Amino acid sequence: MLVLTDINKQYPDGTHALKQINLELHKGMVGLLGPNGAGKSTLMRTLACLQAPDQGDYAFLGKSCLQDPSMLRKQLGYVPQHFGVYPNMSCEALLTHIAVLKGLSPQQYKKQIPELLALTNLTSVTKRHVSTFSGGMKQRFGIAQALLGEPKLLIMDEPTSGLDPAERERLHDVLVEISADKLIILSTHIVEDIENLCHQVAMLIEGQIIDSDDVETLIAPLNNKIWLSDTLPESHAQVLSKSYKYGKPSWRIYSEQQPTANARPQLAKLEDRYFLELHKKEARHANK
Repeated sequence: MLVLTDINKQYPDGTHALKQINLELHKGMVGLLGPNGAGKSTLMRTLACLQAPDQGDYAFLGKSCLQDPSMLRKQLGYVPQHFGVYPNMSCEALLTHIAVLKGLSPQQYKKQIPELLALTNLTSVTKRHVSTFSGGMKQRFGIAQALLGEPKLLIMDEPTSGLDPAERERLHDVLVEISADKLIILSTHIVEDIENLCHQVAMLIEGQIIDSDDVETLIAPLNNKIWLSDTLPESHAQVLSKSYKYGKPSWRIYSEQQPTANARPQLAKLEDRYFLELHKKEARHANK
């Protein structure tokens, strides 16, 4: 559905945010995974027609978005990481206002708004001001407004950032329900969200796509090489991450062989591949 070809973006201050991005994305939920500053928001803003790339092109349903951005805008729903709301407008009134801006007829939005409020579990708060909503409610409102007009492409930038576990779970339910017939691009640094929700993952580090595939394929090179140890290895095995349980530390380690006497084999996770790529990046910088 969406094909990116040699997308390049450099800002006036010299920041090279995107470097020759090539991707092919089909319907379903696709995760864009990378650390803060990797270029995720730049790519999302570019795809949402908020800024143009310096080089390259991207096509949706076979048509160039740079040559005809209005075509994409008609098919697009966008949920930015932070969005403002009018403080004195109710949930229903604000959705109606956004629907009018999107060009929906009264017949269309009077049908769609109740359906979207039910989908996002906001029916009981239609008369409340959106400015009084909790973080999770605002994110669900963000999805509702993005779905006005029945877009085929939905772009979400860090949608679960700052949400508590219950709010994240409710948001996940909504995303899974709506992902069957549209392309949803989910940009986040929360690896667990992508591993749980997405059929395809693109890993973006320092403006470059390191790899893009389904989760099982991405972690396959790490199978039988991930260990959990209560002590640090003395060898050159790669320590991927550190965690605590009941206040006691343990380390996830990437190694061909058992790195410590108490190391236990673990199933590889997307998070392991993510940390391995980050360590490779740090090693490249250290060798410069």
